[in-house]
Amino acid sequence: MNAPRLRDVYQAKKTIAPYLQRTPLHYSTGLSKFIDAEVYLKHEEYLPLGAFKGRGGINLLANLSQEERDRGVITASTGNHGQSIANACREFGVRAMIGLPEKANPLKVAAMQALGAELIFHGENFDQAREYCEQLAREEGYRYVHAVNEPLLIAGVGTATLEIIEDLPDVEVLIVPLGGGSGVAGACIVAKGIDPEIEVLAVQSEAAPAGYLSWNDGGIVESGMSTFAEGVATGMGYELTQCIIAELLDDFLLVTDDDIRYAIGLLVEKAHTLAEGAGAVALAGAVMNADRIKGKKVLVMVSGANITAETLVDALKVY
Repeated sequence: MNAPRLRDVYQAKKTIAPYLQRTPLHYSTGLSKFIDAEVYLKHEEYLPLGAFKGRGGINLLANLSQEERDRGVITASTGNHGQSIANACREFGVRAMIGLPEKANPLKVAAMQALGAELIFHGENFDQAREYCEQLAREEGYRYVHAVNEPLLIAGVGTATLEIIEDLPDVEVLIVPLGGGSGVAGACIVAKGIDPEIEVLAVQSEAAPAGYLSWNDGGIVESGMSTFAEGVATGMGYELTQCIIAELLDDFLLVTDDDIRYAIGLLVEKAHTLAEGAGAVALAGAVMNADRIKGKKVLVMVSGANITAETLVDALKVY
């Protein structure tokens, strides 16, 4: 499985342009003063599905053969990736089956149902749902879409970083959340392909550190996960994204779940921005490492805003 290249991201940009508008990039006066850096937010929550994953789904479905589309598509997700595949399947007239943990985010579940996907609830977490979907794909002949190990998904989500550098060509630091790693891998491919001096930092919850542990170890590591931020709740590293970030990522930051909750509140108060847990992880990393980025031009990725009212209330109590 070959990693996508910068030219693949440019091709993805052309592919998804008829389906998705580019998202805004805004300077945040409040966050800049708070962190003592020049802070900009990339608002991926402005996409129709409320998360950056929509880019990857369109790029992948657009490039499937007719034979693959006719077989139907099955994938596993905690929510945002599932919405992306469900939306793209609806756009291209393809049957979509989404495997989900039994306690998946109800907002994301409702969104996938509204998009016409067939939902399959299995297991307590993403990886249990993933393994079941892989089994079904083998037994029934569906086109299995891995949530991470898909070059077309990585190229698709990498288009967000293309937009960042077009809008902010002198950016010095990109801070990006990591769950499975497609967003970080895409950011690395683009940033390092355009200017190796751009620093790329990945941020993950220490309550689900498999991605960090895999990167640090140099191999695929499985780990427990208890984070409330389902968008970064993965229990293992994944081959393709780990291969990319092993070569290109500058550093990896870990934050606590309360750091993430605090960042949700900080986004609301200082930047008038609503984010889910995964969408606030990058800001949590910036806040907890403020000395490292002091005085620099920093881009913080807000990857999504699919948050329940209950989770928002819990976060604001910490803030």
